Amino acid sequence: MGRREPRRDDDREELDERVIDITRVAKVVRGGRRFAFRAVVVVGDNQGQVGIGVGKARGVPDSIRKASDRARRNMKRVSLSGTTVPHPVTGKRGGALVLLKPASPGTGVIAGGGVRAVLEAAGVRDILSKSQGSANILNVAYATIDALDGLKDVKELAAMRGKDAADIQPFWKRGSQSDE
Repeated sequence: MGRREPRRDDDREELDERVIDITRVAKVVRGGRRFAFRAVVVVGDNQGQVGIGVGKARGVPDSIRKASDRARRNMKRVSLSGTTVPHPVTGKRGGALVLLKPASPGTGVIAGGGVRAVLEAAGVRDILSKSQGSANILNVAYATIDALDGLKDVKELAAMRGKDAADIQPFWKRGSQSDE
C-alpha cells in the first residue's frame, strides 16, 4: 500500500498538463455576487492519451487542481498514425466545429488555441486543422476531443477490408512509389 503513492507521483510527472482557459464566473446571491474561477485543463501523455477537465473554485489554484484531477480521470486513447492522424475527421460540440486533416512529416501542428493544446498533449506532431463556428475555447477543446474520438485505427480498417495494414499507405506516400 505504501508503494502506491510514489507511483502516482511518477505518473503526475510524465503527463503533459496545460491550462488552456481561466474564467471568472459569478453566482448571484441575496447579498450580491459570489465570484469563482473556472479552469479548463488538458492532460496528455504525448503518446496517444488525452483528457480534458473543468474545475470551479473560489481560488485559481484550487480550480486548476480540480480541473487537472478531472482531466486525468477522463483520459481517452486516441488512434494515431505515426505523428499525425490516420484520416480527415470533424468534431462538433455546441456551436464549435473542428476539422482535422493528416499532414506529411515536418509540417508541424497547424492549429490555434484550444485545438493546439489538445493535439500536442495527445502526441500529434504533424496536422492541419481548422476551427469553424463558435470560438468558445471550452467547446472548441471538446470538439477536438470529439474529432479525435472519431478516428479509426489503421489496423482495424485493414482487418475490416481484408487487407494487410502495410497495404494501406498514408496519403503522402500513395503516388511516390512506382509500380513494379
